[in-house]
Amino acid sequence: MEAQRIKQVLEKDGELEVRGLPYKKGQRVEIIVLPQPNRKRRPRLTVGQFRQSGLIGIWKDRDDIQDSVAYARQLREKAQARRQRDLAG
Repeated sequence: MEAQRIKQVLEKDGELEVRGLPYKKGQRVEIIVLPQPNRKRRPRLTVGQFRQSGLIGIWKDRDDIQDSVAYARQLREKAQARRQRDLAG
């Protein structure tokens, strides 16, 4: 069976309650608890703010990117491979 990922914010120091797991009574499981880094959320942009941000068309003058769709796919694949390496090791 696949691993279950559950993300929670602790309500009490040192206590975590997990419910709704797909496992049966008597089945052995292993629990690994990892703290999540505190990430600062970026403010969301409105459509108008995004248009004025200068991000649209940022790659248009690059000579090394012939096919932007293929390039974006390649970046996603590299990021996914990095993520899988980080999780494995």
